[in-house]
Amino acid sequence: MISESLRPTNRPPDMKRDLWPRHRMVGADYLYYILLAIAVGSFLYYLYTYREQALVYLPTLLGGTLVTLVVSVLSAILAIIFGLVGAMGSLSRFRVLRWIALIYVEVTRGTPLLVQLFLWYFGVRLVLSNLGFDPYTLAFNGMTVLQNNSLVPTDFNSYFYGVLGLSFNYGAYLTEVFRTGILSVEKGQTEAALSLGLDSGQMMRHIILPQAIRVIIPPLTNNFITLIQDSAFLLVMAIVELEYVTTGLALPQVDPNSKMFVFILGALFYLAMCYPLSLIARIMERRLAAAR
Repeated sequence: MISESLRPTNRPPDMKRDLWPRHRMVGADYLYYILLAIAVGSFLYYLYTYREQALVYLPTLLGGTLVTLVVSVLSAILAIIFGLVGAMGSLSRFRVLRWIALIYVEVTRGTPLLVQLFLWYFGVRLVLSNLGFDPYTLAFNGMTVLQNNSLVPTDFNSYFYGVLGLSFNYGAYLTEVFRTGILSVEKGQTEAALSLGLDSGQMMRHIILPQAIRVIIPPLTNNFITLIQDSAFLLVMAIVELEYVTTGLALPQVDPNSKMFVFILGALFYLAMCYPLSLIARIMERRLAAAR
C-alpha cells in the first residue's frame, strides 16, 4: 500500500506565498513615492519661508545666470574647435602631429582646471600683453565700428582668457570623444569612400563624421553640462558669473540659515541650466540607439 505521503497531490499552489514578493515590491514603490512627496513638499515649504529674500536676490542671480550661459556657450564652441583639431592631429599619419595631440590631451587632462585658469590669466595674458596684444583694445575698436563699444566691459580681458581657459581644457576631453567616434566607424566605410575617388576631406565630411555623430553627441552633451558647472571656477578671475554673484550675496549674511539659503538658491539656477540638457542627452541616446 502506497503511503499517503507519497501520493501526488493536486492542491493549487499557495497564492499568498507567491504574491508576497510582488506585494512587497508594490509597497516599496508606494513608500518611495510617499517619501518623495514629503521631501519635495518640505523643500517647497523651505523656499516659501524665504520667499522675500529670494525675490530680492532674483534679478541679480538671473544676471549672473545669463553671464554663465554666454560664457559656457562660447567656451563650448571653442572647445569643439580645439577637440576637432586635436582629434585630427591624433589620427594624423604624421608622428609629430600625433605627439603634439597626445601631449595636449595628457597634460591638459592631468592638471587641475583651476591651475590652468591661473596660468592663462597670470601667465599667457602677461606674455601676450608684453608682446602688445590687448584683447580689450581689439574688442573696443571692433565694436566702435559698429557703434556699440559701450557693450565691451572694462574687465573684458578676464572674460576673454576665462573662455580660452575653459575651452582649451574641455577641448582635450572632446579630442578623445571625437577620436573615439571617428574610430567607431567601420573601416569598410573608409575603403568604400576611397574606391569612389573621394579625398580625405570629402571622406571625413560626407562619410565618417555623419556616422560618428551618433557616438559623439551623447558624451558631447554630457561634457557641455559639466562645462556649465565648471564655469564656477571663473570666480577666481573676478568674472561676474552665477557663482561669483551667489558667493557675493551669501558671504555678507550673518544668519547661517540665510547664508545656506542663498547657496541653495544659486544651486537651483545651475540645476535649471543643466537638467534640461541632461534630458536632451537621454532622449538623443534613446533615439540614436533605436536608429542603429
